[in-house]
Amino acid sequence: MKQYTVSGMSCAACQARVEKAVSKLPGVKSCSVSLLTNSMGVEGDVTSSEVIQAVEAAGYGAAEKDAAEQSHGSYQAKLAAEEDALKDRETPKMKRRLIASIVFLLPLLYLTMGHMMWKWPLPAFFDGNHVAMGLLQLLLAAIIMVVNQKFFVNGFKSLFHGAPNMDALIAIGSSAAFLYSTVILFLMTRAVVDGDQAKVTEYMMEFYFETAAMVLALITVGKMLEAYSKGKTTSALKSLMKLAPKTARVVRNGEEVTVPVDSVRVGDIFRVKPGENIPVDGLVVAGNSAVNEAALTGESLPVDKAVGDEVKSATLNQSGFLECRATRVGEDSTLAQIIKMVSDAAATKAPVARLADQISGVFVPAVILVAVVTTVIWLLVGGSIGFSLARGIAVLVVSCPCALGLATPVAIMVGNGVGARQGILFKNAEALQETGNVQIVALDKTGTITNGTPVVTDVLANGDRDKLLRAAYALEAKSEHPLAKAVVAYAKEQGLPLEEVDDFAALPGNGLSARQNGTTLFAGNLSFVRGKVAIPAELETAADALAAVGKTPLYFAAGQELLGVIAVADTMKEDSAEAIAELKRLGIHVVMLTGDNQKTAEAIGKQAGVNEVVAGVLPDGKEAVIRALREKGKVAMVGDGINDAPALTRADIGIAIGAGADVAIDAADVVLMKSRLTDVTAAIRLSRATYRNILENLFWALIYNVLLVPTAAGAYLHFFGIAMNPMLGAAAMSLSSVCVVSNALRLNLFRVHDARHDKPLRHHVTVNQTGRLLEAASAEKSAKGDFMKKELTIKGMMCGHCEATVKKALEALPGVESAAVSHEKGDAVVELSKEVSDEALKQAVEEKDYEVTGVKSL
Repeated sequence: MKQYTVSGMSCAACQARVEKAVSKLPGVKSCSVSLLTNSMGVEGDVTSSEVIQAVEAAGYGAAEKDAAEQSHGSYQAKLAAEEDALKDRETPKMKRRLIASIVFLLPLLYLTMGHMMWKWPLPAFFDGNHVAMGLLQLLLAAIIMVVNQKFFVNGFKSLFHGAPNMDALIAIGSSAAFLYSTVILFLMTRAVVDGDQAKVTEYMMEFYFETAAMVLALITVGKMLEAYSKGKTTSALKSLMKLAPKTARVVRNGEEVTVPVDSVRVGDIFRVKPGENIPVDGLVVAGNSAVNEAALTGESLPVDKAVGDEVKSATLNQSGFLECRATRVGEDSTLAQIIKMVSDAAATKAPVARLADQISGVFVPAVILVAVVTTVIWLLVGGSIGFSLARGIAVLVVSCPCALGLATPVAIMVGNGVGARQGILFKNAEALQETGNVQIVALDKTGTITNGTPVVTDVLANGDRDKLLRAAYALEAKSEHPLAKAVVAYAKEQGLPLEEVDDFAALPGNGLSARQNGTTLFAGNLSFVRGKVAIPAELETAADALAAVGKTPLYFAAGQELLGVIAVADTMKEDSAEAIAELKRLGIHVVMLTGDNQKTAEAIGKQAGVNEVVAGVLPDGKEAVIRALREKGKVAMVGDGINDAPALTRADIGIAIGAGADVAIDAADVVLMKSRLTDVTAAIRLSRATYRNILENLFWALIYNVLLVPTAAGAYLHFFGIAMNPMLGAAAMSLSSVCVVSNALRLNLFRVHDARHDKPLRHHVTVNQTGRLLEAASAEKSAKGDFMKKELTIKGMMCGHCEATVKKALEALPGVESAAVSHEKGDAVVELSKEVSDEALKQAVEEKDYEVTGVKSL
């Protein structure tokens, strides 16, 4: 997708006009324009010059966003260009225009209101000289109109292009007031010549010069406040960009040299002193320190780093000296990926925004029509020309498409920024909206609920405890099994020496054996060791009790003697039980997936507090579990491993634990940088709060126009005596956008980990038979035999995220059991349980902005 910067947009109608103009170009598959960031993303087979020409033909300006990167060839240049594009240039301009407007508006108001209404004094030259007063009003109003000429240039340009925007409403309203007043001034000169003083006085009260000027000044106030507020909404993204280090200390030819960070390459050795930021992602090869990772994860406590540990770009080295090997640089670094996610989320649109876009596309023409009809109706019912024109002008200046256009993007930007500061990253606006709607959360056990690293929890010695541990250490040191590593780590913690053994063997039946000083050592499960030695009943009972609570007992023997039992378990994370309890309070059904046996799985599930346990699930079976759960409701899958990627893709919302595998993160819709399970509930709360904020914004934007447009038109004048002065309409219009943006900024105060106000879903689900659902699906598959298969040839996929998007779109179709998608091959192979038309498959993919060039049956 190519990114562009668009200039000249002033409201949602402009945004709709640009999108429409670019979308018409042959080869364009998708076009998304953001009024908030003045940016545009275009995907398809179309040149940059064609896109820019289309935007310019629509009356706006455009330039490639990555022009700096192309000219300088560096990630830092691109980052600088993006940061520059987000700078608030409008507020200073608006401030200068406002000051100049006020300088000339004050004498105009003194003349029209102070003198005419409250009899404030004027120089003697103006006594009885109504034409002179009219000419002075004309001059002052004309100067203010020249100061604010941008409204007229942009407004009339949009009219000439057949796509009027908000500036057109202002330009028409102000021009109508000015031209009408000018005509009255000329009529006044005729009355003076005729000596008709009564007519002169009557004409004096018909001037609307102050209205023409005041409307512009008040709109400028609103635009200035709006620009300032919009600048605040992008603060999170700008803060992330500022974190990017500029230089690095790299070892070259045995010497330390300071180079631009763009010069660092994968494999380079770089050094970081205390108090310096880490320039790129890497692995520690020497030294140890405490690193503050708050910039990326929001976690205030520093993390200890030693040889072999990962370090991330933009984090702060606090205490010790570190020497690291670069693993990810430039656009591949963790910081760069976070910036990309936040930026992409701001550039995409939430599903709820489509309604606002549709309304915005016809809003301005409809308002112009309403203003014309209002003026005509008042003339027909006997209203004076001045009064009737005032009603039409009021309708024009009170209507505000900006509030409608900003309602969704400002909330998305602020909500995404709040998430980024807390280490919760939403890949797009749709994920931010839909995460709060999940009804079922499926949690992978290992690495998600548990720490993923087994540890020794209990030692049951049958006599000499030291002898048991020494024998276990000697045996397990030769094994690569994860449980063996737990025993070895425990022995090292106890300070035991490693004794040598001979003839080591991993025996069938889950056991180990070796010889030590002429004695055979054995280790393994109950059935294996029971075949070698007698096991006391009380020890077996104690071991069974450990197994019942989710621990794995390992038996050890030497010759004919049972040495004892060592229990190993993958312990739960500290926050797992709390997080699961919070999910349940949110009305969400929680399912734990694990490959453990049912007994162990039930024990861990009970400790964690999940609603349901699905045990014995092989890595490739998780996807089938998610498919079965989706029959009951909207599902989120939380995982961290490579084998979780298919399930993450199949789920409605995939949530990846940040410390997990890259492929899992790539397949997910939400990434939790802290690897903390309570962040799952935090993400759901933030999603719900953001969606609620969007609805509030849309409500206020719509209700504002619904109430004030009829008021401005004079619809309530006959019944309640209420009519709106055009100047009050302009003030109301100015405040509407500011109110919407300010409401979105309230999200910055939202506490994502505050569970006090949690409310359950209105429509929650209960699933107690997932295992049976899977069995039924398996039986149905067996009865039908092999699935029908079709292959789609697809253009436009460029990465794993594209694959995940296409896969999710296809598998959402009824009858599609699975889809194997490859961006490298440019194809997708779908398995069908029933006939699905080629057109339906093609439409599902192309709705996600990819091109299907062929479909064939296999």
